[in-house]
Amino acid sequence: MNENLIAIAKDNMIRISPSKLSILVNSIVNMKVSSAINQLKFSSKRVSRNILKVLNAAVANAENNKQLDIDKLFVKEAFVGKSLRMKRWRPRAKGRAASIIKPFSKVTIIVEERTELKKENK
Repeated sequence: MNENLIAIAKDNMIRISPSKLSILVNSIVNMKVSSAINQLKFSSKRVSRNILKVLNAAVANAENNKQLDIDKLFVKEAFVGKSLRMKRWRPRAKGRAASIIKPFSKVTIIVEERTELKKENK
């Protein structure tokens, strides 16, 4: 793997659970960047705007820092991890309290310049 042909972008504080975020992130892996951007623009999920920002940051890193050709960029990897969890309390009956966990996620997108489309093994 040539380190000069990849660019990385991260976001460490996205307010959604990692399981919900990973469904959308996994749908853009191995796609051309232009088609991944179109898919995220027209997605009905709220979090697609955050993923689109990270993808655009990865493309900007590839163009400005590594001098890669935008037309040949593909989403090589995209993965999600856990971040902090906000803990809140909801009052319940008889003086009790129930906890509310509001999870955050981190997302990392790696784009790569390819000259040709890799063949997938089926």
